Amino acid sequence: MASVIVLGGCGAVGSVVVRTLKDQALFSSVCIGDMNMDRAKALANETEPEKISAVYVDAADPYSVRKAITGFDLVINCIGPFYKTVKGILKMVIEEKINYVDVCDDVDVTLDILEMDQAAQDAGITAVIGLGSSPGATNILARFAAENLLDEIHAVDIYHAHGGEPVEGEGVIGHRFHCMKIDIPMYLDGRLRYVKFFEPDGKALRTTFDFPMLGDHIPVYPYPHPEQVTIPRYINLKQVTNRGTVLPNAYYEMTEEICRLGLDDQRPVSVKGQDILPYDFAIAYILRERERILKETDFGSQRGCCSVVAKGLKNGKPEEYRFHMASKSQALGEGTGIPAAMGGILMQQGRINQKGVMPPEACIDPNDFIQLIATVMKLDQREAEDDSFSGVIVQKVDERGEIETLEI
Repeated sequence: MASVIVLGGCGAVGSVVVRTLKDQALFSSVCIGDMNMDRAKALANETEPEKISAVYVDAADPYSVRKAITGFDLVINCIGPFYKTVKGILKMVIEEKINYVDVCDDVDVTLDILEMDQAAQDAGITAVIGLGSSPGATNILARFAAENLLDEIHAVDIYHAHGGEPVEGEGVIGHRFHCMKIDIPMYLDGRLRYVKFFEPDGKALRTTFDFPMLGDHIPVYPYPHPEQVTIPRYINLKQVTNRGTVLPNAYYEMTEEICRLGLDDQRPVSVKGQDILPYDFAIAYILRERERILKETDFGSQRGCCSVVAKGLKNGKPEEYRFHMASKSQALGEGTGIPAAMGGILMQQGRINQKGVMPPEACIDPNDFIQLIATVMKLDQREAEDDSFSGVIVQKVDERGEIETLEI
């Protein structure tokens, strides 16, 4: 049996990883690494105190990271924003020669940490990056379609939506601002292009999508996730796009407009003799208005869906497959944390053994992942009021546009 530390183990994502791994006999102990020790200890006590412990870690302090991770067999990193934290943490992990999984969804740092591949190989460790929902499960399902369902794969289009989480923090909203401001990669017509969220090239990629359990014709927007950069490295195709949103739509539109107006600015503005950061005001205002919008729209409990649409040819005819990971009772935390936990399980089972720094599609057998996903997610649902998740919903769309639901 192995020991694992979950960095950011108190957060929406990390706490799901902790709860998922505690039920796995593969792991003798699970440690919560976090700055909030009161919350970490409370989480340990409310889950399984005999198996779960807590340790202080500050992601900005390399010494703190090294001290926290030393002696563990596996590190699962859920501390964002990753564009600020991941390089320092991964550097410490490589130096300590510990296997590693993260849920990094920041494309602007993904290329940097992929450059650490040789160092990880030299250390003899496996580091799987971006193993959440998107990126993560999306990459693996794209590979599954390419290897098992289509003779030729031409396009992979990714769509995701979630909302209604009990809490959204400052970091989540700050990350949303970041995603709207940086250049967004899209792999179009066989080449990597960059578009801007608020410019015509980015607006042209906005569309709507029909999500199971969420609704039809939901607006989705260009997202700067790593799939557009990594998938074409391992799968021969012409297009990879990524679009997403946060529900209710009015909430996302409000966030978009505040960002467009520049209220994410972190330079102080003098207001009646006091220096105020527009960013601080924007965050506080968004959090207040979120509660109002959730009540006015009668949104209900948290829910989410992440979908992968793979298009290509089968027996010389156009064919399309749609994979949906949807839930009426789960959203961001579960959708991201459970795949990360599964990565740790597969690694400990010896099913991920390639050395280096790699995205999921480079080192995870899709069949291993698919066989595990329904079991783990249903286990996580055992305390839910209803059986609202059934694994991966798969739909086949033939050349006539007729849809057939499949089992895989």
